[in-house]
Amino acid sequence: MESPLLSVHDLHKSFDETPILQGVSLAVEKGDLVSIIGPSGCGKSTFLRCMNFLEIPDAGRISIAGVTIDCRGLEDSPPKDLEAKAHELRQRVGMVFQQFNLFPHMTILENTMLAPTVGRGMSKDEARTSGIRLLEKVGLEAFADRYPSQMSGGQQQRAAIARALAMNPQVMLYDEPTSALDPELVAEVLTVMKQLDAEGMTQIVVTHEMRFARDASDYIVFMEGGRIVEISDEDEIFENPKDERTARFLGRFQ
Repeated sequence: MESPLLSVHDLHKSFDETPILQGVSLAVEKGDLVSIIGPSGCGKSTFLRCMNFLEIPDAGRISIAGVTIDCRGLEDSPPKDLEAKAHELRQRVGMVFQQFNLFPHMTILENTMLAPTVGRGMSKDEARTSGIRLLEKVGLEAFADRYPSQMSGGQQQRAAIARALAMNPQVMLYDEPTSALDPELVAEVLTVMKQLDAEGMTQIVVTHEMRFARDASDYIVFMEGGRIVEISDEDEIFENPKDERTARFLGRFQ
């Protein structure tokens, strides 16, 4: 049986001695779209940031596409060694944030070209060709020469997805990708994510968009208090939640 593309085992993370993640474990198969839901402050975003080592876990093990980092004793590792391991893992992961984080002085195409040229040594001509193809994928080919300030929030977030895809990741991580958008712009971003799912991209989405979670996910993870409370397919968790905490949370959206 093929190993999961992404696995997290017994992950712990604290800030100023306050526990945020308390033994979180998750396995995600190639091609799955997984939504992580739960109340604000339950550790969802920290969990996602630990997967990409934007936050360094205190304990646990993370494996993504053949790269494994055992987090025990990382605080004693030489900084260069840890950064080298984290860099290798990040090469396999694309990340999309709440705020678009596009460089304002660069066009959308230039934003998309930057990481492949700097991070992978791709020629500018090759990066341009790839960037235009990715902007076509997210419906922004006509906006290639515009700057972020000249675009709507939904367009900027789609550009951020194209930029993340430019590194040819095997897993895409999204931290509340629609929370900064006006309601009428949410659908255009979620449509791109559904398209990537249809193409077989593995995606993990921290979201408050319950309709998207139910319609698009292969399964849903409910977190509370720094722990995973329940994992279930999209219909089962909404129609027959197994834990009272899950039922109470989902009851707010009915």
